[in-house]
Amino acid sequence: MAVEINSASPLSRFIASLRQEHWLSLMLLALHGSLALELSDPLAQALLISHFGLFLLWQPVWRGEQRLILGQVMLILVGGTLLVAAKSWWLIALWLAVLFSLIGGNVPGIKNLGQRVVSVLAAVYLLSVLLMWVVPHLFEEQTFPFFVKNVVRFGLMLPVVAIFFIRAERSQAQSPYSVDLFYSLLIFLMTVVLVLGAFAIKQLSRGNYVLALTEALFVFAVFLLLLSWLWDPRAGFAGIGQLLSRYFLSVGVPFERWMHSMAGLADREREADKFVILAAHELAELPWLSGVRWQAGETSGQVGDQTSHSTEFSFGGLTLTVFTRWSPGPALVLHVRLLARLLGDYYDAKVREQEQRRTAYMQAIYETGSRLTHDVKNLLQTLKSLCDAAESSAEDDAEAVRLLMQRQLPQITQRLQITLDKLGAKPSTAPQHDATSWWSGLKQRYAHERIAFEEEGLPPAGTLPAEVFESVVENLLQNALEKRKVEPRIGISVRLGWAGSYSLVVRDDGQAVPASMAQQLFESPVTSRSGLGVGLYQVARFARENGYRLRLASNERGNVSFELSAARSR
Repeated sequence: MAVEINSASPLSRFIASLRQEHWLSLMLLALHGSLALELSDPLAQALLISHFGLFLLWQPVWRGEQRLILGQVMLILVGGTLLVAAKSWWLIALWLAVLFSLIGGNVPGIKNLGQRVVSVLAAVYLLSVLLMWVVPHLFEEQTFPFFVKNVVRFGLMLPVVAIFFIRAERSQAQSPYSVDLFYSLLIFLMTVVLVLGAFAIKQLSRGNYVLALTEALFVFAVFLLLLSWLWDPRAGFAGIGQLLSRYFLSVGVPFERWMHSMAGLADREREADKFVILAAHELAELPWLSGVRWQAGETSGQVGDQTSHSTEFSFGGLTLTVFTRWSPGPALVLHVRLLARLLGDYYDAKVREQEQRRTAYMQAIYETGSRLTHDVKNLLQTLKSLCDAAESSAEDDAEAVRLLMQRQLPQITQRLQITLDKLGAKPSTAPQHDATSWWSGLKQRYAHERIAFEEEGLPPAGTLPAEVFESVVENLLQNALEKRKVEPRIGISVRLGWAGSYSLVVRDDGQAVPASMAQQLFESPVTSRSGLGVGLYQVARFARENGYRLRLASNERGNVSFELSAARSR
């Protein structure tokens, strides 16, 4: 009759509450019980079977949710059968060395105090029972005093029992007994050398086992002392520590190849998201990794196989998760962290580069649009002035108005064509035009605005960048005319002079420009009630690009003047 176990039964709740250290304690208690008896005893064999089963529940090699393949199942069955059926102290000694290396190799990487205490107590027990009980059983003539038997059977149980009652806190994502292959292999070899050394000394000297073990420990200590002395650089020798660090930090040619490949990829690919995708595909081809998953901004993806061993890194705007076939050791984690950090730095640089290109593009659009807007605004003001002149003229002025239109409309058409041409390509420098013709056309356009035009030392013939002078004088005169609407009686004058190069001064006798606005008048857009506030900023930049300088020459009540002159003359 089948018995159904209620999932809420006290036994099931007790089993579910057991932690890793509890399984470790039960496993060692079962092992201790079997070692305290003869290996041929059926009870000892039953305890060994229990020990091996508890080891499978505790084991740090495979995760509990991982599906085992046929080869792993066969390995477990063969190992358990051999351990129980062989009835060999040599096999028990080898098994204890393996357990000691699995637990002791992880101690340097444990940060939690409770976990560290549990691992140290388990390692102390395994090494003690190995040297005090198992190794002496390798000698046929070895006898055990009553005191030693009691110490082994009862005294060594204390650390095992203590493990069960120690609460070792840990995060859910971190296994407290992840295996570090290098440290575990090193400790295993050291344990085997110590056991075989003590066995060899005992057999050759036919002496006491305690003395043989002491001699083996002494030789081992001398070897470790010599190794520690050679670890640091000495007398030109690089040191074993640096040699090992150089070896483990290189991990081989794939790392260097990937670095060169990523540098070349960064030069070829400008888009940040595409760069991350291509770099992740190349990263997944490294022999140490099974797959890579990334999250960069709004883009995410995965390449390769997803395994139960994952490590996540976040640098800047990039989150990278790498998957390995086995639990990664400190050396591999260090390498992958370096790779992820470099990839994250490259990604952030690509994002900044994209943002700079976007900002530069928007800035170019803004500057072009604002400059063309002011050109169109100036043309509109000129057309408005012609319309006002036509509307306010009498019948006797019809011929004069016709001549004014005949002179001004072709110029307005030409200026509008120049404005439209700016949309196609921006010339590096403004073209030169006849200064006298430009000056005459300017006076004709503003003849009806009560503006005084003055000349100072003009040569009989000469050229100037008409587009620069036109943009500057149009903006300055329009600002002055707007100012006249608030102060109707102010006078406005324009003076074109020559002193090795042409200069232009626009002056009015109204209120001074506020000091806060004057400081940023040509350096950035300013608040304007009648425009966009960027006119003088744009024409000042345009003048600088063509070798001229626009400045506020005087800013006093009754004398506000702007001067455009060649920058080389200042």
